[in-house]
Amino acid sequence: MTSGKLISGKEVAQHNSRESCWIIVHGKVYDVTEFLDGGSKIVLKYAGKDATQEYDPIHPPDAITTNLPPQKHLGPVEPNTVEKVKIEITDEEKERQVRVSNRPHLDEILNLHDFEAIAKQVMTDKAWAYYSSAADDEITNRENHAAYHRIWFRPQVLVDVTKVDFSTKLLGHKSSMPIYITATALGKLGHPDGELNLTRAATKHGVIQMIPTLASCSFDEIVDAAQPDQVQFLQLYVNKDRSITKNIVQHAEERGIKGLFITVDAPQLGRREKDMRMKFTDDDPSAVKDTGSGGIDRSQGAARAISSFIDPGLKWDDLEWFKSITKMPLILKGIQRWEDALRAYDLGLAGVVLSNHGGRQLDFARSGIEVLVEVVTNFKAKRGISFPNEKFQLFVDGGVRRATDVLKAIALGATAVGIGRPFLYAFSSYGQEGVEKALTILRDELEMNMRLLGAQTLKDVGPDLVDTSNISAHLATIPADRLYDNNYESMRHAKLRALKDQSKL
Repeated sequence: MTSGKLISGKEVAQHNSRESCWIIVHGKVYDVTEFLDGGSKIVLKYAGKDATQEYDPIHPPDAITTNLPPQKHLGPVEPNTVEKVKIEITDEEKERQVRVSNRPHLDEILNLHDFEAIAKQVMTDKAWAYYSSAADDEITNRENHAAYHRIWFRPQVLVDVTKVDFSTKLLGHKSSMPIYITATALGKLGHPDGELNLTRAATKHGVIQMIPTLASCSFDEIVDAAQPDQVQFLQLYVNKDRSITKNIVQHAEERGIKGLFITVDAPQLGRREKDMRMKFTDDDPSAVKDTGSGGIDRSQGAARAISSFIDPGLKWDDLEWFKSITKMPLILKGIQRWEDALRAYDLGLAGVVLSNHGGRQLDFARSGIEVLVEVVTNFKAKRGISFPNEKFQLFVDGGVRRATDVLKAIALGATAVGIGRPFLYAFSSYGQEGVEKALTILRDELEMNMRLLGAQTLKDVGPDLVDTSNISAHLATIPADRLYDNNYESMRHAKLRALKDQSKL
């Protein structure tokens, strides 16, 4: 690594190939030649140039300094010598900006579905593809939402519901509602402030934010944006290099994080074909040759490009190591059957998240709400344990769009539910104000539906208020959700190239 030496932009420009690839990020020069991978096409586009604009939306500011060895940090670039990357505003982008200017007023947004409808129209195609994509045929993605439609209420009447209280505690920490903002990656794809929109809105509404490993903002940026008494959790993808994982965990504990949610359902990322297909659409087919297993893989999309560090060898025995490096409560995120939930309980963990990763991993994995019924039933039968339970808490995520979904999960034994995509769509459409509006909508829906259920507090929302007799009937007829169905974008087939590309064949 050079020591204080300024590197001219002209010198950087000479290293613009796969054999020698330098890039500039935030005024510093880095040699990334040895680290070109499945996402190398986008890196090579900026070889020898300033890559900051492309880097920022999909990487936290410290990602490159953390993951590149010191000898690859070449030093600061000499000001005013850098070739400016000409950014051409396409007709598509101009049209998108017109749509942004024509967004409805926030008062016209009535539910979480509305945010998704607007986001689909105002986000870039790349961002929409990443946020909305799910695994394979996206059966599980749709099932996560549909499963709630197989649960019906049994409301009680003539209860004094002048005042209702839906506050609760997650891992011993107060929350104004039985929800939390679950971890979702790459917030800056949707808005320049990225995850900070969530942090600031969460504290105003008294809910807990789970910080993602793959945030666009750095971990410390997000923690620094929180208020002194604000509770935050951390979602962890376990690095193959355990020393890196240890540093992340212990740093999080030092910064006051109150719970470590270890993702266990992603030994390999699923095939998210909307995201993958966007890479084919964006790239010039003539610019990259298919060289077999050693060639450039353009098909993996944004997700694969940022996740190659995740350890596929993570196993149950590793949990003892986690206990040895932190005193934070440990929660397994991505449990999908009762046997694994029971094993986590027997190992002394603080809880589990019943989740299939938002339908983005294994297609035909069951919904978290269905697994919840199975977990509660078997814990009662095999350990005599009932839920909710302060010593071992059950969380659910995936598919939640209404407060009725939240209350169904609470009735079945969950402590709280995680909500992800709706908040992404909220800030992609309206920034922090969008997230605040989304939380207000949920609060108002909770108040109304608690009254209509005949429940004064969450303790009154029990299994007697729901009918789950059809929860496992995957072919059952359910009411069509027109708002959800209208927002869902069907997957596309591969298409013939446009005629203008035929000359390149």
